[in-house]
Amino acid sequence: MSEMRNTIVGVSFGAAAGAVWGLVFLAPELAGDFGPLYLAAGRYLAYGLIAAVLLMPRWRTLMRHLGRTEWIALIWLSLLGNTLYYILLSSAVQLAGVTVTSLVIGFIPVVVTVVGSRDASAPSLARLAPSLLLGFGAVACIGWQTLGNVRAEAGITPLIGLLCAVGALISWASFAIVNSRWLVRLREVSAHEWSLLLGIVTGLQAVLLVPFALLLEPTAHDAAAWYRFLTVSAAVALFASVVGNAFWNTMSRLLPLTMVGQMILFETAFALLYGFLWEARLPTVPELLAIACMGASVVTCLTAHGPKRKA
Repeated sequence: MSEMRNTIVGVSFGAAAGAVWGLVFLAPELAGDFGPLYLAAGRYLAYGLIAAVLLMPRWRTLMRHLGRTEWIALIWLSLLGNTLYYILLSSAVQLAGVTVTSLVIGFIPVVVTVVGSRDASAPSLARLAPSLLLGFGAVACIGWQTLGNVRAEAGITPLIGLLCAVGALISWASFAIVNSRWLVRLREVSAHEWSLLLGIVTGLQAVLLVPFALLLEPTAHDAAAWYRFLTVSAAVALFASVVGNAFWNTMSRLLPLTMVGQMILFETAFALLYGFLWEARLPTVPELLAIACMGASVVTCLTAHGPKRKA
């Protein structure tokens, strides 16, 4: 009963994380006057400041449980899951297009699930196969209606964009795997506190992005644009980074790694939903099929983790 309760609560937190993470896809639309470096720097600077304020009362107590190894892990996890991932993702969209990038990123659940299947207590790949195939189906449906619009481009630019997308895939999948291991290992630090520590480190990394944003994206903005940018950055930092990451880390502590990978599908599903609302339209047939495949993938993954039937 306890294991079933953990699964239900874990999936609920995974869905909640996807719901707030899906909002990130609206940020470039709301602050379209600013490039990806500005958006990354603004979001993560705000994330770091909010995290520092929230963590201040517990700072001295936490320092007793954090040594050199833990701080090195925090630096790498912040780079893989936040700073580097966002830069690679933005570059991939600009160089290769949204379609190619979304198709590549859509394989994150598959990668994490396959790696998690190597754990001793994890279900076999044979039992996970239906969930993985449905995940493939969801990705294929998302790209179905847009692949026909992709034009062949001369030069090496699309290839560089594809490599950036693959790099983003590797970066976030590595974060999900390593972060899950650390949450299991470090019981003295809560999932929310670990998320806030990641926020502080990411905020420090964002300081290094500011000079690059000023040099590489030196576009002048009026007061209204800056106000909109600061509002979007603060909102994304609070809801997606602070709240969303806390949900995700809580889920990662409750569920096995093979299920953690499937929870990423919730972000894609909610991103599609918010996109429909933003564009004021109904989903197309391929998009409906993709959503159906996502839901079925999560359900079959839950079934695969259930008790095996006795012969």
